[in-house]
Amino acid sequence: MTIKKILIVDDSPTERHFLGELLTKNGFQIITLESGEEAVSRTKEIMPDLILMDVVMPGMNGFQATRTISRDEPTKNIPIIMCTSKNQETDMVWAKRQGATEYVVKPVDPQELLNKIAAL
Repeated sequence: MTIKKILIVDDSPTERHFLGELLTKNGFQIITLESGEEAVSRTKEIMPDLILMDVVMPGMNGFQATRTISRDEPTKNIPIIMCTSKNQETDMVWAKRQGATEYVVKPVDPQELLNKIAAL
């Protein structure tokens, strides 16, 4: 699968900017959203090739949004990489159980993220 369009879901403007800059410089088209609710309601319309999902957000958290997106027929094949400051093994296991494909801990190492995207 060729990744071209990436949806970044994070409530932090700084994080959205950092990830957006990194990915734009590496040739990806970026769309950003600020909440899990927005991600759930707009993913079918956007149909990204990949979603980078924060976990800790007000309202619907990233685990809930990932579970909803990964279990919905039209969007279930979109890979989701969790990008979060939660670095416990239990968080990583829980993310995979919710449907996440990969897991990256903040602060995101740019090369690690690009390697994980390339491996998809």
